[in-house]
Amino acid sequence: MKFFLDTADVGKIKAAVEMGMCDGVTTNPTIIMKSGRGQKEVVQEIAALVPGPVSVEGISEDADGMVKEGTEFAKWAKNIVVKLPMTKEGLKAARILEKKGIKTNVTLVFSANQALLAAKAGASYVSPFVGRLDDVSEDGMQLIADIMDILSNYEFKTEVIVASVRDPVHVMDAARMGAHIATIPPDVFEKLFKHPLTDRGIAQFKEDYAKSKK
Repeated sequence: MKFFLDTADVGKIKAAVEMGMCDGVTTNPTIIMKSGRGQKEVVQEIAALVPGPVSVEGISEDADGMVKEGTEFAKWAKNIVVKLPMTKEGLKAARILEKKGIKTNVTLVFSANQALLAAKAGASYVSPFVGRLDDVSEDGMQLIADIMDILSNYEFKTEVIVASVRDPVHVMDAARMGAHIATIPPDVFEKLFKHPLTDRGIAQFKEDYAKSKK
């Protein structure tokens, strides 16, 4: 399973890359705004650090505008992926950009039918949002199970990015279901390393070692 970081914090991305734990990055206009830097500047810096895909999102609502934005984004680095909304115009843009050799990530997906449409449009990635479904009392991880089940029946190239990840359980469940990728916020990523019994064991070993040196 591949781990993407859902952030524009270059320091946190660099630290994860150095551990071999960051296979890609996803951004959106809100994440870029929080970085306090210009979109092109921060995306190019991230793309130079990360070995894999870096998703970039524009603001156009029509296919022509999305294609224009996406074509420009693709000039910024060789590993740019263009994020597109799950709309008719977004799918139209995905098809056009993919034919031009520009990878796309269809985002804001909340149903298995939407994921199927994105795969049929030729998108390289599809991003179902599990946390936001949980927020409205739906089962976000059941959506992942349904999508993986459907896509496994066919030979689509589309990879599933589990997005809107809220906790380590989402990551574990996504891996159990065979999802290709989870895009993880930095705070959740840090929690993956933690377990109280690990901390307790380390403390005990240190205490016992100190006693053995007396």
